Amino acid sequence: MGSSKHSINRTKNNRNIKRKKKKRLKKVLLILLFLILIIAGVIAGFIKSKLNKIEYVSIPLEDINMNEGIAESLKNYRNIALLGVDTRDVTTNDGSRSDAIIIVSINKETKNVKLISVYRDTYLDLGEKYGLDKVTHAHAYKGPALTISTLNKNLDLNISEFVTVNFEVVAEIIDMMDGIQIDIKESELSQMNKYILDTSKNTGISSNKLTHSGVQTLDGVQAVTYSRIRKTAGGDYKRTERMRTVLTETFNKAKKMSISDINRIADKILPQIQTNISQGEIISLIPQIMSYNVQDSIGWPYDTKGKTMDRWYGIPVTLESNVKQLHEEIFGQVDYNPTDTVKEISTKIVNKTGYTAE
Repeated sequence: MGSSKHSINRTKNNRNIKRKKKKRLKKVLLILLFLILIIAGVIAGFIKSKLNKIEYVSIPLEDINMNEGIAESLKNYRNIALLGVDTRDVTTNDGSRSDAIIIVSINKETKNVKLISVYRDTYLDLGEKYGLDKVTHAHAYKGPALTISTLNKNLDLNISEFVTVNFEVVAEIIDMMDGIQIDIKESELSQMNKYILDTSKNTGISSNKLTHSGVQTLDGVQAVTYSRIRKTAGGDYKRTERMRTVLTETFNKAKKMSISDINRIADKILPQIQTNISQGEIISLIPQIMSYNVQDSIGWPYDTKGKTMDRWYGIPVTLESNVKQLHEEIFGQVDYNPTDTVKEISTKIVNKTGYTAE
């Protein structure tokens, strides 16, 4: 009988010990949870303090036009307009042209990123008020909203977000990365050395001329000068390819940098950025960025001809066939049939220029 009481007491004691252990474990877990929340709060506060340096602008959805059915057909792609403007102050975009127009296309499923450079002189329909004109003028007329709407309307896209930055800022970023490696062709060498001093003067950053062609590390001024060369074979089309090369190399190098180095760059570049992407969206993108892979880059239109009317324009030949090819190659839409809006604009351009597909 005594042994059974002892047995019962031991059982109770064991249960009490287990309860106490569970309580202690819960306390420990609770403390850990509070610590995690505090750390997360500090990190979120730190990130938010950085993002507060960016100038956010609001663009009403009704100001961004999309052709019928495009939002659904491109629902797996996040297309963002990256605009490089020809002003040192991105906060005052009045009258500034988009010197570079790059569509950053993110496949939401594969995380693959493709860069689509739209040539600045491309002859497109800017809407009822402005008609057919160079796409670069859209930003000068009515800022990023008209640029986005023009791209959506003429290329059957679903862009609703943009990032504007002066391309000269790239020089500062690259310098803070200790340069990027680029293969300089012999034909590019003289053009680079011709304009390096001009870029240096515009940016206020000192640099030197190159001594040879081939693969080498370029500083910020040299890299920006390289990206803006136009007077070689390929003209503006080759220039946009160089821009994409510089951006790709910069992005790939940034992925390998330490947090402290990225922090320094953030302090420098963020105040010079304008966007309508919310802080919450940017924060949600941060953990995904490391998994992004810049897979391909193209220049658009694929087929184009120059024509001087009141000024020189790059005519897509034809708009319809160029849009068809874009959707087949970039978005994997087999036998893509452009919208009626694109077909109507294409016909308008043909009637105005006389340039038809051969």
